[in-house]
Amino acid sequence: MVSRKKMANGPTSKAPILAPVPTSRLSPSLRFLLVIFSNLVLTASLISMTAQFTAGDVSSVSRRVEGWGEILGLVGWRAAEIAVAWVAEYDNVDVASLVLLSHMPHLYLLTTFYGVRPTTMLATLSVDVLATYIPFRLLRNVSPTHLTEVPKGAVANRSLLTDSMIKVFTVILPASIYAVVVFGSFGSWLPVYLVIHFDGLKDISAAHSAALPYLMMSFLPVGYAAREFLFTPTIGAKRGLGDIKGSAFNPETASLSETVYYNIWGYSKRTKSLIQRTGTLVAIGSFNTWLQTYVTIEGAEGYGAAGWASVWALAATITGAAFWWIGDVEGVSN
Repeated sequence: MVSRKKMANGPTSKAPILAPVPTSRLSPSLRFLLVIFSNLVLTASLISMTAQFTAGDVSSVSRRVEGWGEILGLVGWRAAEIAVAWVAEYDNVDVASLVLLSHMPHLYLLTTFYGVRPTTMLATLSVDVLATYIPFRLLRNVSPTHLTEVPKGAVANRSLLTDSMIKVFTVILPASIYAVVVFGSFGSWLPVYLVIHFDGLKDISAAHSAALPYLMMSFLPVGYAAREFLFTPTIGAKRGLGDIKGSAFNPETASLSETVYYNIWGYSKRTKSLIQRTGTLVAIGSFNTWLQTYVTIEGAEGYGAAGWASVWALAATITGAAFWWIGDVEGVSN
């Protein structure tokens, strides 16, 4: 395991920041509309292409969506997810990681307790991820923190982003956290809760036979997505002029409003970015899990869907806190 002291060490570059790659000449509003439109088109196309592999699997446990209100609600939520990612200036890796983390819990429920084949889960999740990754890749520049070769001076803490051991550790850590939270829920309150609030569960034995090492291995893709969404962009975030001014807070000359703001939100660039991203993951992941579970699974109650979503919200919160802790060492900028 990589020590926290080792993570703090490494050369700091004083090279000038590289000029960003020129963005599309299309206006931001037009690119935003194109992202939403292409996402919906890609989703429909990919679902049609994978239908022969997933036919009958999910429909056997799905609640019939009736009326334009429910249909528009699901489509509207998908557009809202894209809008949040666009406004937050996430790149293709960010949004693909967020989609994987927020869409996986609903599909994991179907695979674990409703007898849906793992291949169906993988196909459905791949559709969701690709349908967001491709439009963002085409219409928005990749963040320097997600480049294969991180340019010198383009990000903070470059040595941490390029260290192979740290890359492995920051995948295993969140995978382990998710596995422990799910394993602990399976071994305590969750089985009874599912039986009470989910009418039509096909098999609850998976909760009693779950093995922690197997869960850790199966959650490695989740760990990778959590690293790319929470750790990599925040540990590599460079301070802007506003952040530098904020860090120069003087309590003797500051006004009351400036003092209150500093006491509430006077954190480092890394910490603020991590709080924002963790909050986004918890909010979007919780609501999407609740919505997809309650609206689309036959026999699911609202309370049941909320309880299932809370498991993953807790795992995401602990993961964000763990990433803050391992980065809160001497020598890490921001």
